[in-house]
Amino acid sequence: MEKILIVDFGSQYTQLIARRIRELNIFCEIFPFNNLPSITDDMKGIILSGSPGSVHDKNYFNVDLKALFNKKPVLGVCYGAQLIAQEMGGKVEKSNKREYGRSMLKTLVNEDIFVSVSSPFQAWMSHSDTITQLPDNFELIGNTESVKNAAFRSKPGDYKYPVFGIQFHPEVTHTKEGVAVLKNFCVNICNCQQSWTPALFVDTKIAELKEQLGEDRVIMALSGGVDSTVAATLINNAIGERLYCIFVNNALLRKDEFAAVLHSYKKMGLNVKGIDASALFFKELNGVEDPEKKRKIIGKLFIDVFQSEAEQIKNVKWLGQGTIYPDVIESISVHGPSQTIKSHHNVGGLPEKMHMKVVEPLRMLFKDEVRRVGKELNIAPLILSRHPFPGPGLAIRIIGPVTEERVKLLQEADAIFINALKKENLYDKVWQAGVILLNTRSVGVMGDERTYENVAALRAVESTDGMTADWSHLPYEFLANVSNDIINNVKGINRVVYDISSKPPATIEWE
Repeated sequence: MEKILIVDFGSQYTQLIARRIRELNIFCEIFPFNNLPSITDDMKGIILSGSPGSVHDKNYFNVDLKALFNKKPVLGVCYGAQLIAQEMGGKVEKSNKREYGRSMLKTLVNEDIFVSVSSPFQAWMSHSDTITQLPDNFELIGNTESVKNAAFRSKPGDYKYPVFGIQFHPEVTHTKEGVAVLKNFCVNICNCQQSWTPALFVDTKIAELKEQLGEDRVIMALSGGVDSTVAATLINNAIGERLYCIFVNNALLRKDEFAAVLHSYKKMGLNVKGIDASALFFKELNGVEDPEKKRKIIGKLFIDVFQSEAEQIKNVKWLGQGTIYPDVIESISVHGPSQTIKSHHNVGGLPEKMHMKVVEPLRMLFKDEVRRVGKELNIAPLILSRHPFPGPGLAIRIIGPVTEERVKLLQEADAIFINALKKENLYDKVWQAGVILLNTRSVGVMGDERTYENVAALRAVESTDGMTADWSHLPYEFLANVSNDIINNVKGINRVVYDISSKPPATIEWE
C-alpha cells in the first residue's frame, strides 16, 4: 500500500499533518527522526515535520538528508525547512522576535507545490529562527513581507528527487491554501493515487484478520464506545462467533446504558456476554475520594472481572483491543510517552497476565477515521456518534466519595443534559459533554423551604481528537432550560453551573 512517510521532530502539529494527508485518501505513517524505517518502494514521499527545538541547539534533531533526497521527494515544514537550509549550506539565524501568526504568502511560481494556488494567500507562521540565506543549489519560490525565504525548492538535476522547504504550516486551518499545497506535493510530486478509503480499509483489514487469526479464538472487552465497537465488528466479520466479547457493568455507566448497549451489541450479531459487577465496584470504592485511587481500583477490578470470565472460555489465544493511532504515536514519539497527567483505564496489563497475543485492527487509524470505518460497517449511529466517555465512568465525574446514591443523582442529571442536547440538535456539534457532581453543597430556596443540596457542573467541549479542546458556546436559553430541568427533577441538586475552561490549561474531565 502506497504511503507518505512523516519524519517527526517533535512538533505539536505532526499528527495534524498526518490527518490532513489521510483526509486526501492517502495513507501516511509517522516515525520519530531517531527511529526511521528503511525507505521502501511503497513510500512515495517524505515530509519533515516542525519541532519545538532549534537547529542552533547543541544536540539538534537531525537525519541524513542527502540519503533521503536520493530516495524520495522531500517536503520540509518549518523546522524541516530550516534543517534542509542549514545542512545543505545555507544560513539559519535567530529572529529578533518570534514570528507567530497569520502572514500573506506570495508565490513566485505557479508549479510544483504551488499549482493552482492563489497568490497571495494567508499562511500560518510559528518559528523563532529564520532562513536568511538559501543553499546554492536551491531557489526561492515564495515569500512574505517579514519572511524573505518562506518557500524554496531544489534546482533541477542536483538531487535524484525534488526537495521543497516551506517556513509556514500547511496543516493548520489558518493556512488557507495549506491542503492544496499538501495535495500538490503528495499527488503531483509523489504520484499518490488517493485510493485509501474506508471501504478499502475494511476489505483489506478483514482479509488481514482472517489470515492473522486463522482458526483461533479471540476475546475482547467492550465498553460501548466507538473504538472497541468498531474493532470488535471488524474481528467479528473476519472470524464470526470465535470472537467472544465481554461487556462489564461497573455501576458507573450512564443511565440505563448497560441494558441499551448490550441489546445493541446482540442486535449487531456480536457474540457478547454482559456481566453485572455493580455491587463489587461499589464495595471497593466505598470511602475512596482520591481520583488516582479511584482509577486504579476500577482498573484492577475490571481486569479481575474480565480475567475471571475469560478463564471460562477455553483455548483463547488472542486479546482484541481498540487501540488507535494516537496511542501508537505517543508510545514511539520523539520524547517518549508524555508525562502522566492521569492514569489511563484500559486492559493494558492483560496480555502478559493471560499469556495472550494482541490483535489491534484500528491501531493505524485516527478517531475520525474510526467513525468513517464504522459507518462503512453499517454500525448504528446510536453507538457510532456517541461522545467519548471516560474508562472509569462516572466515578471521576463525582468529586469526592462514590456511592450508589450519588451515582444515581449524576445519572439522572446527565441524562437530562444529554437528551436536551439531542432534542435541540446540539449533540453532534459537541465533541464531548457530561455533568460533574461536585463535593460541595449550596443553599437554595424551593417554595417556602430552605435547601442545602449538591452542586452540578455542566461540561461541553469542542475538539477533534481530545488533545486540545475549547468549551462549547451553548445558547444561554438552552443552558437555562437544562438548569431548570435538573433542579426541578433531580432531588438532591439545587444549583447548576457551566464550566467555561479550555484544554489546556484545564483538562476535559475534572479528575
